[in-house]
Amino acid sequence: MKSISRIPLSCCVLSALISGVVSLPAHADEKIALLTSWYAQAEQGGYYQALATGIYKRYGLDVSIQSGGPQVNGMQLLLAKRADVIIGYDLQLLESVQRGFQAKAIAAPFQFDPQGLLTHASVTSLDGLKDKTILVSSSGQSTWWPWLKARYQLSDSQVRPYTFNIQPFVADENVAQQAYVSSEVFQAQKAGVKSNFFLFSEHGYPPYGGILITRPDLISSRKEAMAKFVQASMEGWVSYLQNPAAGNALIKKDNPKMTDDLLAWGVQQIKEHHLIDGGDAATQGWGTMTQGRWQKTRDFMVNAKLLDAGTDWKQAYTTEFVDHMQVKP
Repeated sequence: MKSISRIPLSCCVLSALISGVVSLPAHADEKIALLTSWYAQAEQGGYYQALATGIYKRYGLDVSIQSGGPQVNGMQLLLAKRADVIIGYDLQLLESVQRGFQAKAIAAPFQFDPQGLLTHASVTSLDGLKDKTILVSSSGQSTWWPWLKARYQLSDSQVRPYTFNIQPFVADENVAQQAYVSSEVFQAQKAGVKSNFFLFSEHGYPPYGGILITRPDLISSRKEAMAKFVQASMEGWVSYLQNPAAGNALIKKDNPKMTDDLLAWGVQQIKEHHLIDGGDAATQGWGTMTQGRWQKTRDFMVNAKLLDAGTDWKQAYTTEFVDHMQVKP
């Protein structure tokens, strides 16, 4: 197994923050409640791995993981102090900042969003969607759909609700639907449907994938714990993509409907599409975020009329926990 590289200890002592990251605690483990964005699956594997293998424990953290879902409002629970960190999306965070909510991204484990469009095999490019019915969830209509619609000259009249059931897609060759590369694409293959999948990030969609979001008051009052949590989580991702067995066991415990073959598929897709180790993470370390990348997402949202141009978008994130971390396999 490859070792996890970190910034040398001699460099860490120059920063109180980073020395806090690598020092082992002499007191009781600090509790952190993590709320994910969906039911337990491969996209959360790094966090389950860090819990299962004792990485969080080694950093003096007592982390609990609560699954999200279609009826769970993660931002609401974060602001209500029922979660310390949530897995969310930069578009929704920027909208929340516009509305005056106190929330801030602290890391971007997924450099690219796993979201894309699943089509039947007759559709060979995203230019071939103009006569198709497109299934879009309620959240998708305020995130990726405005981008897709503008880029490929599509119409809202093509949209029908996506209910997280692929049977309407399976039954109708004129239907395309939103999909995660690690989930619905696999389901379509299992159903015997000849299909194509178009990952939005490979066609210019700018947002990160599931980002880690907390409250500014926690960044101020529990800075060392937040730094340790980011570091340990990214080490969990390195470990998970090397050997996911421990994390997968916990995932299946939290989500009994999850299968070994779907988990294996999810890990494979995360690796093949470089969702975590690609982009800026390839040179700057896993979990990194950059101002340039955030600005691309901000510009897209302003152009799509999803965000007011005057919104102070730089308040949506801080890079203080990832700038010196340098976690890589």
